Amino acid sequence: MHFADALPLQSGASIRAYDLSYETYGTLNADKSNAVLICHALNASHHVAGIYLDESGAPVPRSEGWWDTMIGPGKPVDTDRFFVIGVNNLGSCFGSTGPMQTHPDTGQVYGADFPVVTVQDWVDAQARLLDALGIQTLAAVMGGSLGGMQALSWTLQYPDRVRHAVVVASAPNLTAENIAFNEVARRAIVTDPDFHGGHFYRHGVLPQRGLRIARMIGHITYLSDDVMNEKFGRQLRQAVVETAGLDVDGEAPARAAAYRYSTQDVEFQIESYLRYQGDKFSEYFDANTYLLITRALDYFDPAAAHGGNLTRALVQASAKFLLVSFTTDWRFSPARSREIVKALLDNQRDVSYAEIDAPHGHDAFLLDDPRYLGVVRSYFESKVAP
Repeated sequence: MHFADALPLQSGASIRAYDLSYETYGTLNADKSNAVLICHALNASHHVAGIYLDESGAPVPRSEGWWDTMIGPGKPVDTDRFFVIGVNNLGSCFGSTGPMQTHPDTGQVYGADFPVVTVQDWVDAQARLLDALGIQTLAAVMGGSLGGMQALSWTLQYPDRVRHAVVVASAPNLTAENIAFNEVARRAIVTDPDFHGGHFYRHGVLPQRGLRIARMIGHITYLSDDVMNEKFGRQLRQAVVETAGLDVDGEAPARAAAYRYSTQDVEFQIESYLRYQGDKFSEYFDANTYLLITRALDYFDPAAAHGGNLTRALVQASAKFLLVSFTTDWRFSPARSREIVKALLDNQRDVSYAEIDAPHGHDAFLLDDPRYLGVVRSYFESKVAP
């Protein structure tokens, strides 16, 4: 959907003549009361569920929506009951206007000149999309991680337009440790010789080395130590085992030193996995988008305008809430969700909270955990009436 009018941004700048890519699932009912908005996290998009088909009607490989376990006919967010909307945020690289698009005033690719965007800006843009769709009130707004921050912000910016908010594996702001991880990842990108101050498009190159490292850093924080040990442990790559003459248990008899260096200097399974994730990410994600979105994460802090008092910040939220956290998520720990729960209870709001004992770390919010999906299903069936 194209928007000609300028959108004022929190930075004081504005953006005009922009597009928002979105997908919808299910059917909007007659009184438009069954809409559920899904807010995406860092590297996701508007494609939240289902698969794409090619011209012959055959499924497109690896085209499954990023929250397909959660959303669809008969699933926890049941598209036989609800009209679900997925929106790609401004500044992203999956169809909505971002650094890869052309600036309407200069005719040049935005690149590093794309304006700073915040969670609040994304919510304002989403509200404009809903206006255009004729939807005044959301049955629910829902998101995980950075998406959960957007869901929380919806209840503060447009309290009269949200009946329920589902905030999963999220936080009221980032800890210093989280900001530090984001900064190291950003430094990996901006110090890549191919970055060219963010105008690498003009040079016909991509800062893929920096993006690879940024993704590797991020991916480490999304997994729990238990999952890493279970999936990879200290296993060597098979090529290393064969080169070194090791037996299947990784024991090194006479040629103990031979396995220390392998092809491309990758010895352990975990190294191979991280490099694979980094390579894949660098092929489809935009470097400037990564910088913009991680900054938006860093900036989000609704309590800042209230002297750091989250209870005062959430006074204006009138929605009913479901919050979900995961015990092994150390990037957005359960303690951070409990901060939001306490602030809402201090304001006598209707709050449900589930802390799921899951081994998967932060990525648990994307996975097929029956207890987690059961909590969300129960909430939507019992509380979120269309």
